[in-house]
Amino acid sequence: MIIDVEGIVLDERAYGETSKIINVLTKDYGIIGMIAKGARSLKSELRSTTTKLTYGLFHIYYKEDKLSTLTSVDVLNRFKNIQKDITKISYATFALDLARQVVKQYYTQAIYEMLIAALLKIDEGFDPLVITNILELKYLEYLGVMPIVEACSVCGNKEGIVTLSVERGGYVCQNCHTNEKIVDVKTIKLIRMFYYVDISKITKLEISNSVKEELNSFLNDYYDKYTGIYLKSKNLLKDLNRIG
Repeated sequence: MIIDVEGIVLDERAYGETSKIINVLTKDYGIIGMIAKGARSLKSELRSTTTKLTYGLFHIYYKEDKLSTLTSVDVLNRFKNIQKDITKISYATFALDLARQVVKQYYTQAIYEMLIAALLKIDEGFDPLVITNILELKYLEYLGVMPIVEACSVCGNKEGIVTLSVERGGYVCQNCHTNEKIVDVKTIKLIRMFYYVDISKITKLEISNSVKEELNSFLNDYYDKYTGIYLKSKNLLKDLNRIG
């Protein structure tokens, strides 16, 4: 069956002397493994359209639960600005790796659409840390471990929220607060905004470095405690942030 699928290349690896196998996260079918025959040859039209982060329309001979065969690609976006910046590449790589793990648990078009929206925003020049944090928070819902950001995670009170707690799974109010570290009120408001915001419609991000650090630290610790997802690309980001 010959079909056209919109998608983005998650990874590529050599196959035989001149071919590649690529894994593409597609809008309609989840992840599809594809063989790109001759794609490693210098003269092949597939050489430049089967690299990681290529976002396009893939024309394939589709085989369900088997390797499909790629015939051509109409590139929609090469994310040229990301490709020129090692920091942006690092965040984009993590976003791809995370999406792959989330899709293994559960697939819906929204997971794909949020990934593409996040990559487009990073390519446009928005802060890659903030955009990636928004994506991470939204993906927690599909992993079944979304923190409670509507009310106190202990008593359900919607008033007097004073902090975020990984151990308690979200907001903590002043009545339930014990020894949890108090975070900035802006951090409390932003984490809820991150959950509701449509990534594709973001036009401005003005967040202080201290609030970014609190949000990122909470999400790092939350993923470590509740998801069981450990990615090398995430460790690289942690190193980059320490250096920064």
